[in-house]
Amino acid sequence: MRVLVVPFPWKTHLYNLVPLAWSLQTAGHEVRVAGWPDLLDAVTGAGLTGLGVGPGETPQVREGRDRRGPARAAAAGRSPRDGLGPLFDVRPDRERLGWEQVTGVFDDLVLPQARRFNDPMMEDLVAFARQWRPDLVLWGAKAFAGAVAAAAVGAAHARVLYSVDVYTRMREDFLHAKALRPPRERVDALGDWLAGWAGRYGCGFSEDLVNGQFTIAPLPEAFRPDPRPTTLPVQFVPYNGPAVVPRWLAAPPRAPRVLMTFGDSVNDGPVRLLLPVERIQEILDSVAGLEMELVLTLPPDSRRELREVPANTRVVESVPLSEVLPTCSAVVHHGGTWSFGCALRYGVPQLLIGQAFDAPLKFQCLDRAGAGLSMRPSEADGPAVRAALVRLLGDTAVRANARRLRREMLAMPAPNELARTLEEMVAARRAGPVGAPR
Repeated sequence: MRVLVVPFPWKTHLYNLVPLAWSLQTAGHEVRVAGWPDLLDAVTGAGLTGLGVGPGETPQVREGRDRRGPARAAAAGRSPRDGLGPLFDVRPDRERLGWEQVTGVFDDLVLPQARRFNDPMMEDLVAFARQWRPDLVLWGAKAFAGAVAAAAVGAAHARVLYSVDVYTRMREDFLHAKALRPPRERVDALGDWLAGWAGRYGCGFSEDLVNGQFTIAPLPEAFRPDPRPTTLPVQFVPYNGPAVVPRWLAAPPRAPRVLMTFGDSVNDGPVRLLLPVERIQEILDSVAGLEMELVLTLPPDSRRELREVPANTRVVESVPLSEVLPTCSAVVHHGGTWSFGCALRYGVPQLLIGQAFDAPLKFQCLDRAGAGLSMRPSEADGPAVRAALVRLLGDTAVRANARRLRREMLAMPAPNELARTLEEMVAARRAGPVGAPR
């Protein structure tokens, strides 16, 4: 079969799709990765065949927020994230978001970013899909153009998550709140946007354009708080991009090893550190007396700003997570896709210091699983991080829970197994009622 892969146009989101793309390719299927032209070096560097769609330069914006979003929210006198506590509640009987809450987030946060990254590549992507006729489209979460292209040619399609599924929760809350509104007030900006694109190509709107016909979820059950029959679990398999194993990793650690990483880069742009260098120095000073080998990743410019590097600390520019984490007793990180997924895969207790949109739900799931700790960046001073590390290194229950999550992860279908499931699903779809013209 022909498989079209459409990543959200950031390199880390592409990397999330590489293992499954390779599983399908080595199973004998034709795989093409369609992305913004400045993503193609990463596509071809992964050994995959790329196709450029849209303009040449990906806009650099903060995760989860279009530049117009904060301005609109400020004008309304609120933040788009105000009052979202129910969204991050993992209890089955959680309270749903209300109309004002959920429309504020969709209108000020989700839709502006979706349009910014999808609109420019939509026409090229649909044109290629009509010419190539894929049987299956795998689109990264938030890469809605992939869903529209699949609908335009009647292909099966799946949304591939990179994290906990915050957006489906939010969409369900929206639909619930919308049904309670008077008919004339049931405004659906995201649905109207997708319906406009779908209508241009002769298709109608359905919720499949928002959430996919099915969803591929690369995290253990503890991080899927809302079970759904259309969810296909798969192991998180790390792909770090081109990497070289440093020689120092060949020797066993002289003390319990801890990885600390705060970098967050987008498309090889300037590295944005979660914590300022002054705070990182405070943390280093606080943990200098602990019996451990701390590996801290910092870009060269930030490293030069450090006042002092303690004897128990090794500062490196980067290190392949899939190589260093199996040697670690704990990890401190910013909650990125790879640090979070790798920590779960290798059974490493983690301290998550995050501020991304999905961070609060990750906090709740991690706490419920008992496999780590979490705090907001404003709380992450030297004493707090030191206390957290002392607990992670000494708490046998946390270590046992982290290892349990690793076993659960490895019991999930590997990408090669999921590739066979996808083959069967596409074959069954061909044998069933025909949707859009092929």
